[in-house]
Amino acid sequence: MTTFSTTEKIEKKRKLNENPSSLLSIQSIQSPQSHSEMSTGDLLSIEPLELKFIFELKKQISCSLQLSNKTDSYVAFKVKTTNPKKYCVRPNTGIVLPRSTCDVIVTMQAQKEAPADMQCKDKFLLQSVRVEDGIAAKDITAEMFNKEAGHVVEECKLRVLYVSPPQPPSPVPEGSEEGSSPRGSVSDNGNISGADSAAVTRAFAERHDGPEKSVEAKALISRLTEEKNNAIQQNNKLRQELDMLRRESNKSRGGVSMVIVILIGLLGIIMGYLMKKT
Repeated sequence: MTTFSTTEKIEKKRKLNENPSSLLSIQSIQSPQSHSEMSTGDLLSIEPLELKFIFELKKQISCSLQLSNKTDSYVAFKVKTTNPKKYCVRPNTGIVLPRSTCDVIVTMQAQKEAPADMQCKDKFLLQSVRVEDGIAAKDITAEMFNKEAGHVVEECKLRVLYVSPPQPPSPVPEGSEEGSSPRGSVSDNGNISGADSAAVTRAFAERHDGPEKSVEAKALISRLTEEKNNAIQQNNKLRQELDMLRRESNKSRGGVSMVIVILIGLLGIIMGYLMKKT
């Protein structure tokens, strides 16, 4: 048994020496996910860390962030940018409920000129802090994110990247070989003609419209999630107010009963005094 295991080890070492790339491939498979794709702080997980905009002139472009609350507490967040006139963030402040997620949509205003070498120096800063349970987004203040006041604030910096739009397909020659059918077909040299060319163009247009529809869907999901969170918070507030009203009602009932007891006692004393006189 020992001889067999030793022989097996020697054989494995020999294979690794012959093909060292296999060891590299194994290490790359076992390596964890790159930190550039997702931030894992103590409060929020942020994905992605790079805001990628498919840059097109004179057109608004949007991308989304997903914030995941890793705690059992309410977490408030705030998004800042070095160029607030250029970007619109919705919501720029908000509450992420315990063990839930929140989508943030970042929209870049239409640009008249393309930047040099498609490079962008704009940056975003996302701050997060633990807050009291039941707090609403409208109750968030700048003081909550003040480190000097003793608040523990997590910060995450986000880069902005411009991505070139996909290039259209190369022009397809319309001519076809002599004797070919008038219907669209593929010629011997691989060129596409007729109806096939139109189908390729239509497929490309549908694929190009895909990201815009995806962004609209994410924006709708974000808005619905925010409305749901607000409804839950309003429900919690109503329950707290109902409990307070019940406690005040019980106190008022107790006060009335004590007054009645005192009055009855005074009447008894007066009646006793009058009976003694008579």
